[in-house]
Amino acid sequence: MFAKILIANRGEIACRVAATARRLGIRTVAVYSEADAQARHVSACDEAVCIGGAAPQDSYLRWERILEAARATGAQAIHPGYGFLSENEGFAQACADAGLVFIGPPPAAIAAMGLKAESKRLMEAAGVPLVPGYHGADQDARLLKAEAERIGYPVLIKASAGGGGKGMRRVDAPEAFDDALASCQREALNSFGDAAVLIEKYVQRPRHIEIQVFADAHGNVVYLFERDCSVQRRHQKVLEEAPAPGMPPQLRERMGLAAVAAARAVGYVGAGTVEFIVEQPQGYDHPEAMRFYFMEMNTRLQVEHPVTEAITGLDLVEWQLRVAAGERLPLAQHELRLQGHAIEARICAENPDNHFLPATGTLAAYRKPACSAFAVADVRIDDGVAEGDTISPHYDSMIAKLIVRGDTREQALARLDQALAQLHIVGVANNVAFLRQVVRSESFARARLDTALIEREAAVLFHPQPVPLPAAVAIAVAHTLHSEACSAAAVAAHDPWDARDGFASHGERSRRFAFLWGDDTVPARLTWRRDGTHWLVVGEGDAAVAGALRWRASPGGGWALGVSFAGADWRTSVYAQGERLHLFTPQGSAAIVEVDLLAHAGDTAAEGGSLTAPMPGKVVAVLVQPGDAVKKGQPLAVLEAMKMEHTIAAPADGTVAEVLYAPGEQVPEGAALLRLGAE
Repeated sequence: MFAKILIANRGEIACRVAATARRLGIRTVAVYSEADAQARHVSACDEAVCIGGAAPQDSYLRWERILEAARATGAQAIHPGYGFLSENEGFAQACADAGLVFIGPPPAAIAAMGLKAESKRLMEAAGVPLVPGYHGADQDARLLKAEAERIGYPVLIKASAGGGGKGMRRVDAPEAFDDALASCQREALNSFGDAAVLIEKYVQRPRHIEIQVFADAHGNVVYLFERDCSVQRRHQKVLEEAPAPGMPPQLRERMGLAAVAAARAVGYVGAGTVEFIVEQPQGYDHPEAMRFYFMEMNTRLQVEHPVTEAITGLDLVEWQLRVAAGERLPLAQHELRLQGHAIEARICAENPDNHFLPATGTLAAYRKPACSAFAVADVRIDDGVAEGDTISPHYDSMIAKLIVRGDTREQALARLDQALAQLHIVGVANNVAFLRQVVRSESFARARLDTALIEREAAVLFHPQPVPLPAAVAIAVAHTLHSEACSAAAVAAHDPWDARDGFASHGERSRRFAFLWGDDTVPARLTWRRDGTHWLVVGEGDAAVAGALRWRASPGGGWALGVSFAGADWRTSVYAQGERLHLFTPQGSAAIVEVDLLAHAGDTAAEGGSLTAPMPGKVVAVLVQPGDAVKKGQPLAVLEAMKMEHTIAAPADGTVAEVLYAPGEQVPEGAALLRLGAE
């Protein structure tokens, strides 16, 4: 076994690899960019080396600097994690040339599976089923369009060298093909340095099911069952679970054997994932009719590997290290067993209600449910951040992975919902509330799965309001009064003149409040009655809701405040960011703004006619010129940020008055990219 390894990655996967290495007595070396000097993965390792600037191309993608760090620290092997250089055959070969072990497959296997078109040809020769499509080298746009028409719409354009949902577009009709192809090629070239694409039939009602394979250098190959990764947005996974719900045992075996054949066809060694698209031609309730087709092979450890660990009780990183050190696989196929059900939720810095736009910011609060690490823990969190850290625009938007396990899928679902309720993130937009809606949706709960689940359930998934307005106001008022009472008690614990309990020697005392709830201003009045009760009225007129308000601290279960109002009880945790209060309850979360009634409202009028960058990024295309007439919704520019393209569209009909940035220029968040005049 190795004495020291270098981890050529960052974030949660670097921390994950370091933890297993530490358990095995292996020393670790971290590499980090200037932006990651204080990152958690740096302190998780025994040594650390700075390798360059914040941008990946200046640090984590500079393999010559990583090799220098390995030589300087005496590392014997390099674990690439996933992303960055993990599937770069050139880097794998450079490691071998430098006398270092690359903890991954041979360069030839990476090369064979890295190009989708080449991998399809190999799989066809190995007898693995393929989706009908075009995988040729001729990339003439007219030929590609003709092939799409031969295959039949809808089709999927995919970057041949791609992955992670980048460089992928669904096309439903011939008139949309040209624009989709250009966008796909542009994103593929920018992300992978290769604009080549392939065309495939878009499978209706598809499930995304992948098989975890492992191979050693002695000719042994096994499959560690399957994962269902059908719940996706922007062709990127949101929830993953193992085993796949409703998977017939015979189909599991056929897919597993096909995955093993795929690995053998390229002389694979190490951890890999063979991804299949599974068609459900007779609907969700007829799994016996499902057909599977090879999509691609990921020649690395997957983000979702923890669910496989949870159902097998194995540490896949340990397996990687042992295989890379020349050992045989620890278990044979007949020794592998399924143990319960596991689900992983990707916690991302993004705004689901705004087309999943990635977000940046500081983790003002990051509170996690009680959890354990690795293997068969009921609740596990893999992350590389801590409260106070900043989510930057330079790297992937994932904050953490929340993994739960249960004896049954129903138990795992219940544990996931409970753990998501206890995961409190403040300071950066995130998808926790959205994930709870997905988990609670009828389609997911009943395992009616396909890659269109989010679109199908959109009416219940987006803009949730699990905490009604009267309850939110009651919680906010109770929090304010509780905070004031605690502050007063800290200053003068025994001075009755500092008490803020509303006592008055004559009559009743009232206090006015006002809150912003979305775009609405909501008044509230709290009255201290002579009998000692607090009476709260939320709103005014016929829409007003009134009732006794009660609260108490530390009700148990990890919640900070218990609030009763209008016949309902709420266990809550409240985090204040200035006047904005973030409310977390077992039922869901909400945000409400307390208005200072003595302050003057600022000018909130929006700047007319401007289109601004939603986050820092680079302009990759400007699609109009000054003087062009445009229609509402027409694409005007394309911005790349956090590894994704974002189209800036016209908010209304008009004429382009000015273009403020050119392709290739970096823009800060909020910068006006263009200006429109009236039509």
